[in-house]
Amino acid sequence: MGKTLFDKIWDAHNVSSYDDMDVLYIDMHFIHEVTSPQAFSGIEERKISLFRKHKIVATADHNVPTINQHLPITDPLSKHQVDTLTKNCSKHGVTLYGLEHAKQGIVHVIGPEQGITKPGMTIVCGDSHTSTHGAFGCIAFGIGTSQVEQVFASQCLVVEKPKTMRIRVDGTLAASVSAKDVILYIISQLSSSGGTGYFIEYTGDVIESLSMEERMTVCNMSIEMGARGGIIAPDHKTINFLKNREHAPKGPKWNEAVAFWQTLKSDSDCSFDREEKFHAENISPMLTYGTNPGMAIKVEDTIPHAQTEADKKALNYMGLQAGASLAGKEIQNVFIGSCTNSRIEDLRVVAGYVKGKKKASHVKAYIVPGSKSVEQQAKAEGLDKIFEESGFTLREPGCSACLGMNDDKIPSGEYCVSTSNRNYEGRQGQGARTILSSPLMAAAAAINGKIVDVRNQN
Repeated sequence: MGKTLFDKIWDAHNVSSYDDMDVLYIDMHFIHEVTSPQAFSGIEERKISLFRKHKIVATADHNVPTINQHLPITDPLSKHQVDTLTKNCSKHGVTLYGLEHAKQGIVHVIGPEQGITKPGMTIVCGDSHTSTHGAFGCIAFGIGTSQVEQVFASQCLVVEKPKTMRIRVDGTLAASVSAKDVILYIISQLSSSGGTGYFIEYTGDVIESLSMEERMTVCNMSIEMGARGGIIAPDHKTINFLKNREHAPKGPKWNEAVAFWQTLKSDSDCSFDREEKFHAENISPMLTYGTNPGMAIKVEDTIPHAQTEADKKALNYMGLQAGASLAGKEIQNVFIGSCTNSRIEDLRVVAGYVKGKKKASHVKAYIVPGSKSVEQQAKAEGLDKIFEESGFTLREPGCSACLGMNDDKIPSGEYCVSTSNRNYEGRQGQGARTILSSPLMAAAAAINGKIVDVRNQN
């Protein structure tokens, strides 16, 4: 019997096994300022050096300001974390994309855009959304701080091999329905724990039709259904995306790499532990109404009645009523950014919608690019001028309002239509009420001052 793509990559990196655990070799280790300090301290206390420092890339993203990045960081904790990362990388010889670097950005944005992320790799980071890199045919997943130290010391991880699931999405997406809507729909059908214990391979007409940036959005949110990660087999789009990237293979090595990448697919006679199928015609623009990404509905639907005490608690926190529609709901904030939706294609979609329009006066709307490269490209295309004329603020790269760890917090009690990946209680600030959506739906909400069905807008 054949093998799944996941099994092929895993088995090729399995150094040894004992009991139910495998020793997995890691090709690339991304780190940032929040989960790396303790790991650096750990290896120093043990008086050991980084096993393979050239396999580590660092960036500052989670706790950085998104305005005036040329000035000293004013928040003491943020400054300490960023300074500590800079010190540790300098001391141990680790490549750092710091705030002063021309290609700094969110860790899951800069890896692919620099060509560091490549098919067939195993990739880890002390960040749950490492699954983003699976869009390139990688086994990529988040790890804890103690595991960060483990990779520092050995370039390996002792892990249990997850089960495999194939999710197939066929058909053709309707206009104004995006990759973000696809993954929110899947999670709404399977629940926020429906993928627990699995590594998911996405296939089908819809997945094949998506751009690489859209595929990253899908894989990014795999963990929001409890999965260990998501993966998509590389194809001509993957190869074209990586060609001529700074860290992509060059010359004869490029041809060798492409030949290898083209072998990375699940065999026709392989089997998965679980299979799920969905059809594009059932997917509409999606919105969350509760406090986990699985609590999502189509924009034309009404909020379902609470089935559990947790459901009641979520609706109470969100200030929403069962049976009500989200369409027409007034909002106060719009955030377009995060490792889910902060790439140049996302910004182009927003600019295309808001051009010639004005943001509602009561809405605070800002756009945070995923990297300096995205920011520079947006300015080169004149998108910054479109945003400015429409009343949006284009900030500097960082995780920003995806999480309440920096200055970009949503005030308590206010609603934010957000293109990020999580709508947990307090995720965007204490008492903040988050409604997840696609960039297009977020842009429409900012212009109208309320949630609207973008399919009914000009």
